[in-house]
Amino acid sequence: MACSSSASRIVTSSSSSSSVKQVHNSCPAQSSFMQFKLTYPRSLTHQSFNLHATTHCISSAPKRSFTCASQSNNPIPSTNEPSKVQELYVYEINELDRGSPAYLRLSKKCFINSLGDLVPFSNKLYSGDLQKRVGITAGICILIQHKPMKGDIYEAVYSFYFGDYGHISVQGSYLTYKDTCLAVTGGSGIFEGVSGQVKLKQLVFPFKLFYTFYLKGIEDLPGELMGKPVRPSPFVHPSPMAKACKPGATVANFTD
Repeated sequence: MACSSSASRIVTSSSSSSSVKQVHNSCPAQSSFMQFKLTYPRSLTHQSFNLHATTHCISSAPKRSFTCASQSNNPIPSTNEPSKVQELYVYEINELDRGSPAYLRLSKKCFINSLGDLVPFSNKLYSGDLQKRVGITAGICILIQHKPMKGDIYEAVYSFYFGDYGHISVQGSYLTYKDTCLAVTGGSGIFEGVSGQVKLKQLVFPFKLFYTFYLKGIEDLPGELMGKPVRPSPFVHPSPMAKACKPGATVANFTD
């Protein structure tokens, strides 16, 4: 309406057709501008600005896409790829010459195993083929539950020592009446950075156990630790040479 009234005044005051023609040519642009400013609320103008800003952001999307595409030319190696698993077999044998195990009845119950009782221990360790003395185990078990007529459940924290090769640490549940698995929590020497788990097979409680390690994250293990294991049974024994720790029947500086 503002544009129409202005046009009328100009026609009245001037007889020049060119002036009228100029008004008609400029009026649509002026009308469009004035109608936008005065008719619509200010909030709509603000919204229009936001829409323009959003459009600007969208227009920059191809740049992001281009950046991602350029990165895909140099992919970062995945850290989720499964690593090689190595199996290691060892026997733990209590030969009754280390004063192990000790039973500390912190529960003060003399005739029954109870929550909180501690069992520190250390036994001899032999290679899976029973031809080499490799070291010892050393650790402690905390009694969690006693099951009458069945056995005990312990939380165990201990290490396997392999002389100059280093050691492996494990932790987890130890049941006296069936096979269990414990987590491999770390190691030293050639076992630095190791992870995985170990399966514990009870042969003669608490004197003879067989372990199968499933190890990841380390270099290939030395051949003298990787001999073919003797089939586990309650009747297995280390070779006389290994038991006597004769030269060639131990690992270097085996832990004793």
